[in-house]
Amino acid sequence: MSFIEELAPGLWLGELSGIITRHTRSFSDSLVQKVSESMSTATCGGTGNEIDTCRDEKAALFLKLLAIAVILLFGVCGVAMPLIGKKRRILRTDSNLFFAAKAFAAGVILATGFVHMLPDATEALTDECLPTNPWSKFPFSGFFAMFSALITLVVDFVATQYYERKQEKQIPATGVDSVNLVSGSGVVAAEINENGGKVFGEEDGGGMHIVGMHAHAAHHSHNHSHGQEACDGKIKDYTNSHSHSHGFDGGNVESSIRHVVVSQVLELGIVSHSIIIGLSLGVSQSPCTIKPLIGALAFHQFFEGFALGGCISQAQFSTFHSTMMACFFAITTPVGIAAGTGLASFYNPNSPRALVVEGIFDSVSAGILIYMSLVDLIAADFLSKRMSCNVRLQVASYFALFLGAGLMSCLALWA
Repeated sequence: MSFIEELAPGLWLGELSGIITRHTRSFSDSLVQKVSESMSTATCGGTGNEIDTCRDEKAALFLKLLAIAVILLFGVCGVAMPLIGKKRRILRTDSNLFFAAKAFAAGVILATGFVHMLPDATEALTDECLPTNPWSKFPFSGFFAMFSALITLVVDFVATQYYERKQEKQIPATGVDSVNLVSGSGVVAAEINENGGKVFGEEDGGGMHIVGMHAHAAHHSHNHSHGQEACDGKIKDYTNSHSHSHGFDGGNVESSIRHVVVSQVLELGIVSHSIIIGLSLGVSQSPCTIKPLIGALAFHQFFEGFALGGCISQAQFSTFHSTMMACFFAITTPVGIAAGTGLASFYNPNSPRALVVEGIFDSVSAGILIYMSLVDLIAADFLSKRMSCNVRLQVASYFALFLGAGLMSCLALWA
């Protein structure tokens, strides 16, 4: 009896180990099966019949060629306007008109992320063609968007630190008496005005969070460029003394660094989803689907290009660098359409694999665009001293922001 009692725990542990092994193997086999089902290229669902009712390959090809030309033209016009017009008084990047137009473009980009990309991602990743477990059991679209926004934050911060340290090495230490551009902890130190008050965007500990950096840079750029009397008239003295206390134009350096990072990260987010929408249009053989997309994407490309072109212009890149970035943006969607047209004969947009890839890319793009529009475009400008001291500019910019977001949202009825 005692021998059996001593042996029982070992037998029980062995049985438990076997159960765990069987469940683990079963789960692993199930996971592999679900993944393989998700990567299937076979047509799924009843959407094919709906598309066949308006299927016309010749008409679709003509519309695709028209779409390439129209979208390329609007993209070039949008991104080139701030770059060419920066020497014109009315279109300069420090003018109120440009400020309001950039707010409109920021609204377009925000609506693109929230109303177009994120819902499309959710629809793709919860499609009935995909296995219910895990795709319908967990909100993957929001999860991917959240993580892409957080990764964008990390990239934004690291890139800013890199450019600041690079700029610091190029600037002589002498003459820098009122600004420590990069502190030992890697946080931008805020200047203190002559009355001992805080500069807008400054934290209690003396540093700035990333939104404060954007707003502070925008405030610097405006003050250094114009020397404008702001609000109660006290800013003028501060601006003049601040401008001459640097051994270099610290505000413009800080602002330029921010716009270098913003323009590059924003282009990454725009390009990633431009490829997807270009491919989606290119593989379609339905004129009923393509026609509304042409107008929607032309509008979309123009204002996205305008926002990106403004950031490129403010970053003060070389002419060659600016031209390359502008061209890369302008050709991305047309190239996506051309690639989709070439793949249309053997690419199945209604397959589970296409749904998963499209859903993930849309989610990631949505997260990047939402972060960039809220933090780098809207917060940076709307929390600046320039905005708070100009009521007419506030009204115009808020109206433009809501108008851009509203119009882009309305396009979801057609595209």
